[in-house]
Amino acid sequence: MTEPETLTLGPNGWMPNNPALPVLMYYGVVPKGDPDAIEGTLRGNGWRPDWRDSVYPYHHYHSSAHEALACVDGSADVMLGGEDGHMVPIAAGDLLVLPAGTGHCRITASTDFLLVGAYPYGQVWDVCREAADAATLARLVAVPVPAADPIGGQDGLLPHLWSDKS
Repeated sequence: MTEPETLTLGPNGWMPNNPALPVLMYYGVVPKGDPDAIEGTLRGNGWRPDWRDSVYPYHHYHSSAHEALACVDGSADVMLGGEDGHMVPIAAGDLLVLPAGTGHCRITASTDFLLVGAYPYGQVWDVCREAADAATLARLVAVPVPAADPIGGQDGLLPHLWSDKS
């Protein structure tokens, strides 16, 4: 499996991000045009596919779950890290893995843009749109590192890239 690009994000305004765990950006790993296929792969690797849609068009983060965004069709520009963060273009075949606390927002998207959103089993996502208080910060740093990579499974890179940083 190709090693993902990584992006480590520190706090940015009201966005907590996750300075301990980097965003993982995999390119060309998702079957294009076949959401059922990627959902099967995600399930087999311990990630629960929860939805098929886009990224919300407003800045937000999840304090209670890590998130995998598998792009099945189209393309988009996604801002990571909060306002004035890092613009990341994604296209069919790409996968982003966002550690809990990572700000994200869709800036632009093609009309055919489609993601499958998934979360490690046992983690239930929330939507946070304001600065994290002490309880929220404690919750997001306590989210456990997944046992498996959403694409590579237990032999994948995520457990190795995140285990020494949590």
